[in-house]
Amino acid sequence: MANFSKSNVPQFSVDIYQNEFLPEGGREVNAIVTVTATGGGTTGGLPLATHGPGEVLLPGPGAATGAGAAVVIMVDCSGSMEYPPTKMRSAREATAAAIDTIRDGVAFAVVAGTHQAREVYPANGGLAVADPDTRRQAKEALRRLTSGGGTAIGSWLRLAQRLLATADASIRHGILLTDGRNEHEKPEQLRAALESCAGHFTCDARGVGTDWEVKELTGIASALLGTVDIVADPSGLEADFRQMMETAMGKEVADVALRLWTPQGAEIRYVKQVAPSVEDITARRVQAAPRAGDYPTGSWGDESRDYHVNVVVPAAGVGQEMLAARVSLVQPQPDGTARVLGQGLVRAVWTDDMAASTRINPQVAHYTGQAELAQVIQQGLDARKQGDLDSATAKLGRAVQLASASGNEDTAKLLAKVVDVVDAATGTVRLKARVTDADEMTLETRSSKTVRVKK
Repeated sequence: MANFSKSNVPQFSVDIYQNEFLPEGGREVNAIVTVTATGGGTTGGLPLATHGPGEVLLPGPGAATGAGAAVVIMVDCSGSMEYPPTKMRSAREATAAAIDTIRDGVAFAVVAGTHQAREVYPANGGLAVADPDTRRQAKEALRRLTSGGGTAIGSWLRLAQRLLATADASIRHGILLTDGRNEHEKPEQLRAALESCAGHFTCDARGVGTDWEVKELTGIASALLGTVDIVADPSGLEADFRQMMETAMGKEVADVALRLWTPQGAEIRYVKQVAPSVEDITARRVQAAPRAGDYPTGSWGDESRDYHVNVVVPAAGVGQEMLAARVSLVQPQPDGTARVLGQGLVRAVWTDDMAASTRINPQVAHYTGQAELAQVIQQGLDARKQGDLDSATAKLGRAVQLASASGNEDTAKLLAKVVDVVDAATGTVRLKARVTDADEMTLETRSSKTVRVKK
C-alpha cells in the first residue's frame, strides 16, 4: 500500500440542488450549491483527472503541513485580562496548547495585544519555523506575558498582516483572543484594518468571559472569513485553542472563490453561505469577467459547505429552458488565470405543470428556514435589549419554532436558556425573567450556526 503524504490536496465536487421548473413568466430561480473537498492526504501522486460531472482533482499547492502555511496567534494582554487572575493564566496555557499543535515546518508568531501590538515571539519582525526547539522557545516567551494597557484590535491585525506577509505561504491564518471591547481605537480604524487585511489572511476570533462585544468580534471573523465563538469560562480556552489550531493545520487549498456566470438578462440577487453557518457574501463579489463574478470562500481542508444562490432570469414561455447560472469553484494562479476545481449548472425550465412549478426543493426550503432562524434570533435579542418585550417574545418564539422544525437541537438548547418554551411546534414561549450574560451572548454568537439537510 502506498504511503500518501498529507501534502496531497483534496478533490472537489460541486452538487446543485434545485427545482428548475418555473411557471409561465416566472423569473426567480433558487439553488443550493454543495461544495465538498475530500481526500486530502489520500490521493497520492495521481495526475490531474476528471472524476465525473463537476469533480476535478487538483494538483499543485502545498498543504498546511510545511512551508505552505503560516499562522499568527494574537493574545489580548490588556489590563482587564488580569480579572479574574485565572483569565491570563488560561490564555497563556491555551496559546501554549495551540503552539504544541502547530506542525513542523509551519511558520508562526505570537503577538501580545493591548492599545498597541507587540511581537512576543520570535520578536524579530518575522516568523519562526515550527520545530521542537522553536515551540519550546515560544512557550518560554509566553510565561513572560503580563497584562496591562488598553484594547486596539486593529493594530493587532495589522501587525499579524505584516508578519504573515514575510512568509512564502499560501495558507495564512490568524487566531485572535480578546476579553473586551475595542475601546482604544475608533471604529473606523478597525474597519480600515479589516479592509487592509481582507484577502491576505483568514482569522478565527474568540471572546473570553462576557465583557466583549458580540457584533464586533462577529464582524472581524466575517470580514476575514473565519469563525467566531464565546469561551465564557477561561478554563475552556485550552481545548478550544487546540481545536482551532488543528482545524487551521488541516487547511490545504487557499484563496478559493465561487465564480458565478449568468447569461445576458439574468442577474444574481444574492449568494449566501448557509452551512455550516449563515454568512451573506453577496457584497463581496469581485468582477472576474463579463457576466461573471467571484465570491471569496477562503481556505479549504477536508470539509463541505452549502451556498444558497438566488438568480433572476428573463421571463419566458412554456416549453422554453435556459442556463440560469454556471457555478465554478476557482483558485487564482500566479499567471493571472484561474484553475477550475469543480463546476455545476443552475437551470430554468418553464412549464404549465402547476405541481412541478410550485414544488419547493427540500434543500432550498431547509436553508431558507435556517437563514430566517439566524435572523429572528438576532432581531429577538436586539428587541429584548431595547425593552421591546412583545417583539422579543414573537421573534424568539419564531426561532424556537424554526429550530424545532429543522432539528437544530444545539440552537434549540441555547434558546431554552433565554425563553421558557411552552409549545415548540407553535413557537409559544415566555421570556425568562433572569438570563445570564453568558447564556445571552452564547445564543447571539452561535445564532448563525446551521444544521445540514437530513438525508
